[in-house]
Amino acid sequence: MNTPNCPHDGETMKYGTRRIEIKYKGMSAFVDMPGWYCPKCNEGIITGKDMKLSDKALNELKVQHEGLLNAKEIRRIRKKLHLTQKDAGTIIGGGPRAFQKYESGELLPSRAIVSALKLLDANPRGLVVLGGKALQPAAKKAMGA
Repeated sequence: MNTPNCPHDGETMKYGTRRIEIKYKGMSAFVDMPGWYCPKCNEGIITGKDMKLSDKALNELKVQHEGLLNAKEIRRIRKKLHLTQKDAGTIIGGGPRAFQKYESGELLPSRAIVSALKLLDANPRGLVVLGGKALQPAAKKAMGA
């Protein structure tokens, strides 16, 4: 992106960070938000690439508030089940790239995915039910057999 001028006062903007507060249902977090900022009036232009930072912070607040699994927990359970991200997305749900996005914090899993993961964490044998005979070796590894 070329150096933009402020839409408010025409001043040349500078690329940097500003500390912003992200709020969700009574919870908040602070993020050092990168973007183009006007040194005169503080007007900001945030690009899609930079927005991913605040999106992840918002997702983390949602995880905490809604009682969902965070990215690290999702990854831990998937690895415990000896599944690739692609296999987890196919068997548990969400599609072949879903677990990549869940584990990066880019996408929140649905309550159904979270419930399935919690059940499989407590009882890895359920993997056989979800995945059929093709997943028996992975399920056996997950059960320590």
